[in-house]
Amino acid sequence: MVSSSTPNASAARLFLRRALSTLKVTPAEVVTDAAAVYPGVLDELIPSAWHHVEQYSNNLIEADHSQLKHRLRPMRGLRTDKTAQVIIAGHAFMQNLRRGLRTRR
Repeated sequence: MVSSSTPNASAARLFLRRALSTLKVTPAEVVTDAAAVYPGVLDELIPSAWHHVEQYSNNLIEADHSQLKHRLRPMRGLRTDKTAQVIIAGHAFMQNLRRGLRTRR
């Protein structure tokens, strides 16, 4: 990850090229902070992508796993794969119940 207090175009270009090389598809929407360097670099690398700079646009993603974070914080992480599997399965089950997607076995 490239970190700087004032991002420059070459650092942003390098970061976005690396990020795009890991994807199998071209993104239609890119969410970044409001740094002035991103619009030019995004127009150069992904001209068809919509550049979204709203301050709290990723809060839906953060809020979705906040319940899991609240559960894991007192436990100080998952020590084994088995506990990770149990906690994640339970979390997914509770999310589905809350959304009205009950499963029958």
